[in-house]
Amino acid sequence: MHTARVTSIVIPAHNEGRVIGRLLDALLADASASGPDIVVVCNGCTDDTARVAGERGDRVRVVEIPTPSKHRALRVGDEHARGFPRLYVDADVVVGAADVGALVGALDRSPELLAAAPGRDIPLGGCAWPVRAYYRVWQRLPAVREGLFGRGVIAVTEAGHARIAALPPLMADDLAASLAFGPGERRVVEEARVVVRPPRTWSDLIRRRVRAATSSAEFERFQAARQAEAPEAAPEQGSEPVSEQTARTGTADLRALLWARPALLPGVVVFVVAALAARRGSRKAIRDRDFSTWLRDESSRQD
Repeated sequence: MHTARVTSIVIPAHNEGRVIGRLLDALLADASASGPDIVVVCNGCTDDTARVAGERGDRVRVVEIPTPSKHRALRVGDEHARGFPRLYVDADVVVGAADVGALVGALDRSPELLAAAPGRDIPLGGCAWPVRAYYRVWQRLPAVREGLFGRGVIAVTEAGHARIAALPPLMADDLAASLAFGPGERRVVEEARVVVRPPRTWSDLIRRRVRAATSSAEFERFQAARQAEAPEAAPEQGSEPVSEQTARTGTADLRALLWARPALLPGVVVFVVAALAARRGSRKAIRDRDFSTWLRDESSRQD
């Protein structure tokens, strides 16, 4: 007897009662009754996240765990998920059923692909002008355009899942997941879209960038330790070792951007100021090896 394949969506959620409803409504809006299997893992929630998710009906299964840990929530989600391809979706983004279908279709059509992510839409209305200037630059950077990180959605095949499941718990989980795949194994599927809401204030932008700088430092420590343990280890067939890839933006990237678009000069200045502020803000955490304090901005979660 043939068993239909099931696509699973795992959504880790920590105190996301204000926003998770809009994501679930988008996932359920155009999906058939036999659509993707959706698992929401409420981790350490003290708000109404579980109730809001549970109100979406039988298509959404809610699992609650006491520990506020995204990594643990993802692993618990894996234990409850029913099939592949599997999507991991942050609770504060919005992606629809058709976009899920486009990601799954891309993986199905290209056997060499192990991971895919949607193109990102960042609505900047209501954001302070420095935030708008920052994101106009950030979105055009090569690493940001080509990487799977910073989108809040990643879809993997069963083989791709095995690759990321072997990674240790890292704050930069989406960066690590993106760099776990070589350029020929991952793809940004532009016909699929995700709405990623940015911070609205400069202070919240800096908080988010401090978190990114700290998590990037943690990831680089992991890369260095991995390389030191097995400097001559052969990469997996068809892949570029995660330790040999990077998502850093260099001055050459900014110069190239300015050469192509001189009007972006004010934005580049803002970008550099934000990067320097983030670097200063992350120094203590990096020095103390505090890679667990999650600096969350609340302005992006406003309606």
